[in-house]
Amino acid sequence: MLSTLLQNTQESTEVLTDGESVEKTLSIIELISSGGVAGQVIIAVLFLLLVAAIYIYFERIFAIKAASQVDANFMNQIKDHVSNGKIDSAQMLCAQQNSPVSRLIGKGISRIGKPLADINTALENAGRLEIYGLEKNVSVLATISGAAPMIGFLGTVVGMILAIFELANAGGTIQMDVLASGLYTAMTTTVAGLIVGIVAYMAYNHLVVKTDKVVYQMEANSLEFLDHLNEPT
Repeated sequence: MLSTLLQNTQESTEVLTDGESVEKTLSIIELISSGGVAGQVIIAVLFLLLVAAIYIYFERIFAIKAASQVDANFMNQIKDHVSNGKIDSAQMLCAQQNSPVSRLIGKGISRIGKPLADINTALENAGRLEIYGLEKNVSVLATISGAAPMIGFLGTVVGMILAIFELANAGGTIQMDVLASGLYTAMTTTVAGLIVGIVAYMAYNHLVVKTDKVVYQMEANSLEFLDHLNEPT
């Protein structure tokens, strides 16, 4: 009897061991392909949004980096030229720099001889144009950061509808493999939408911070230029 019990225990252990040895793995590609056509379409849309967000981020970050590079001695040279009445030399220096700050100061130099109020207005208008150029396509990142999670949630709703539809047609028998396609669509699109939204949101905020630094740089140089013009001769 003891030998029989040991034999049964050994057989149970072998069955359990064989059962544990069966391990099912699922790659990302298999996970997406298991989500059905609706899930694949939504994932494709989110992937395009991710590519667009990454492209805009790097394109803007390089443009802002180039815009923020101004010679430390630039304003001193401008003030020397203006003080000595070398307006043409000052304008030539601004053209050589070719940055938002230099273009802004160049606009102010072209108004020298007019009242300070007119010069200030010209600087403000030129500054708005420069800021608009720096913020080009940045609003698209904000749109992607808000739209991507909603598109992912749309996939969740579609997946749940598919799951309920399959459940209704199951004839009262609940089988997980029947619900798998809808559940895969619901979960994968939600995760993908959140990932794209987070990436776009972080990229947008980083660009806003970088743009604000350039705007502050333009404002500081504009005030320095106006203060120099306002100094008594």
